[in-house]
Amino acid sequence: MDLASEELQFLSITDILRESISIPKQSPKTFYLITLTLIFPLSFAILAHSLFTHPLLAQLDAYPSPDPAHARHEWTLLLTFQFCYLIFLFAFSLLSTAAVVFTVASLYTSKPVSFSSTISAIPKVFKRLFITFLWVSLLMLAYNAVFLAFLVVLVIAIDLQDVILAVFSMVVIFVLFLGVHVYITALWHLASVVSVLEPIYGFAAMKKSYELLKGRIRMASVLVFGYLAICLVIGGVFGSVVVHGGDNHGVFTRIVVGGFLVGVLVIVNLVGLLVQSVFYYVCKSYHHQGIDKVALHDHLGGYLGEYVPLKSSIQMENMDV
Repeated sequence: MDLASEELQFLSITDILRESISIPKQSPKTFYLITLTLIFPLSFAILAHSLFTHPLLAQLDAYPSPDPAHARHEWTLLLTFQFCYLIFLFAFSLLSTAAVVFTVASLYTSKPVSFSSTISAIPKVFKRLFITFLWVSLLMLAYNAVFLAFLVVLVIAIDLQDVILAVFSMVVIFVLFLGVHVYITALWHLASVVSVLEPIYGFAAMKKSYELLKGRIRMASVLVFGYLAICLVIGGVFGSVVVHGGDNHGVFTRIVVGGFLVGVLVIVNLVGLLVQSVFYYVCKSYHHQGIDKVALHDHLGGYLGEYVPLKSSIQMENMDV
């Protein structure tokens, strides 16, 4: 299917998933290497970090150290591990996004696709994604401040036994999570694709993402909510069986279940990145915004240091004639 065709605006969620899953077949070796080197470490870290933090938290909670210096050492160790984990998570999340979006766009423009060319393009793509991420982080910071404020109000309302205030706070928290949080996540994912495929990034990419989401917010919300729900289920099963299931499950069972869940999360993350790439073209088609393959081809080549003079689509058509 042509990712820029007008038919894309009529695709259902099932069609988008089917189209996304079929993309790796066009360059299986490239996607295999991207999955192995970027998406697998990301997925493994998301699940496995609790294996290291849980014992530290359990030790701090069960055996409070009478020595203040030793207690500070334990807290420093925990916070250092969490900081390194967040840096790793952030870096590999952006790297995976850059690699998948760039590769999908290269396939669409018929550029030669290889793992080496994708890796070569990542440094410039990463910079653009990082700037966009900083702008999204400011938005998330404001959202989290409001979310925490209403959590505090809820706790106070429960303490004062104020039923009306408690119900109001719960409704606002529910709307914030299912509405605002999901929408910001969709905005971020689409802005990431825009940052790679168009000559804008940062606040401009967020603004363009906002415009593209108009008319497709419901579809974006379903896709994002489905992804978050699947990840939540995977994380919950991993925590109950692998992290906290030592007394009820043997080592072999925990290893098998843990390995299986990591594999499932790898597939979910890969499909999620492919979906956000395809969804960008769906939004462009919905708003009747054509994509110039020649311009996109040149834009992608700029990441690789290719400075071939561009010809417009009309000039190219005249040359073909």
